[in-house]
Amino acid sequence: MPILQVALDFIILERALKAAEEAVKGGADWLEAGTPLIKSEGMRAVRELKRKFKKPVVADLKTMDVGRVEVEIAAKSGADVITIMAVADDGTIRDAIDAARKYGAKIMVDLLNHPNPVNRAKELEKMGVDYLCVHVGIDQQMEGKNPLEILREVAKSVRIPVAAAGGLNSENVANAVENGAEIIIVGGAIIKAPSIEEATKKIRKAIDKRISIKSELYKKYSMKEIREALIKVSTPNISDAQHRKNAIGELIKLGGGKVAGPAVTVRTMDGDWAKAVEAIDIAKPGEVIVIDAQDGKIAVWGELATWSCKVKGIEGVVVYGAVRDVDEIKKIDYPVFARRTVPNAGEPKGFGEINVEISIGGVKIKPGDWIIGDESGLAVISKEKIIEITNRAVDVMEHENRIREEIKRGGTLSSVMKLKEWEVER
Repeated sequence: MPILQVALDFIILERALKAAEEAVKGGADWLEAGTPLIKSEGMRAVRELKRKFKKPVVADLKTMDVGRVEVEIAAKSGADVITIMAVADDGTIRDAIDAARKYGAKIMVDLLNHPNPVNRAKELEKMGVDYLCVHVGIDQQMEGKNPLEILREVAKSVRIPVAAAGGLNSENVANAVENGAEIIIVGGAIIKAPSIEEATKKIRKAIDKRISIKSELYKKYSMKEIREALIKVSTPNISDAQHRKNAIGELIKLGGGKVAGPAVTVRTMDGDWAKAVEAIDIAKPGEVIVIDAQDGKIAVWGELATWSCKVKGIEGVVVYGAVRDVDEIKKIDYPVFARRTVPNAGEPKGFGEINVEISIGGVKIKPGDWIIGDESGLAVISKEKIIEITNRAVDVMEHENRIREEIKRGGTLSSVMKLKEWEVER
């Protein structure tokens, strides 16, 4: 029967212990003190997990050097399994194995980022490691990478148990087992769920019955699914995912719902609405027209242009300048964002350009960059990073959902996040 290992990738021990309690009820076999937890709380995390639960504890140290020392620290704290990186020096790994044998612990070697995981797996087996882990890291998952691509080859090449980690959920854990994984390591799909116990049960069922069960949590979105994902998240989620960059908050939302689509950019002069309207003919359904009207005070957009966009299926319009016919635009219920509203329009003089790089509110926007708009404002995602940032934004949303659930159970934001403990004394 495959082992279900739950990765407790928290930074606050109390949250990790509560999550572990639910995970054990749901059928977790092993509990992992995740790398962020160990870096935040130290070996206290391992000791508390071992003391509180009658389950094997994995210390995910990801050791790269001084293997003997780090393994001894973890093993003395109660860790049953300790992780070492495959890219570490052979001497480090051998020292770690020797130390583990002395204290009755076992070594799992993580193949993350190794250039030749199959050959390295064979070498590690000969050295005497106990487990191997085929792992796609969180940052790699954001770019759409999947651990199943190399799992089968590694599992076929060795006789020791192989673990799979990285982006696993109830939809794909059965596939991991079919490809040779004897240990299934799941983090986000469990620890970010509103009910950790139910999420664990769901994944346990998928593993035991070798079936795929639909999962909305910890899904990694492909290019085809980008719009679906971006409509789910908020512009604050996207801002957080981009380290609070590429956000525009100084616009008025005049109507309609959320907006998500690639940009067709326009640069024009204050009051010159020719290029703004001509962009409607160029834009495709699902795209967003973004007009830099130089923060102008004469309208370059109104009701008739809005109707043209709605009929054509254009996603929305952003005007860094003035818009008129606001009453009618609201009746149309079409998403238009504007810097200001005025009654007076300009003239179609034809100055300006379409599909050039523009700058709005200090944020550069290239043709094809993604524009996301909601009641909080606008977020811009570079077309080159659209898959990564979309997945990071979903990750931010899921983390917030879990915190919201903990608050609903009687906590407050400051108590859940242990803010007092993290304040720096000055």
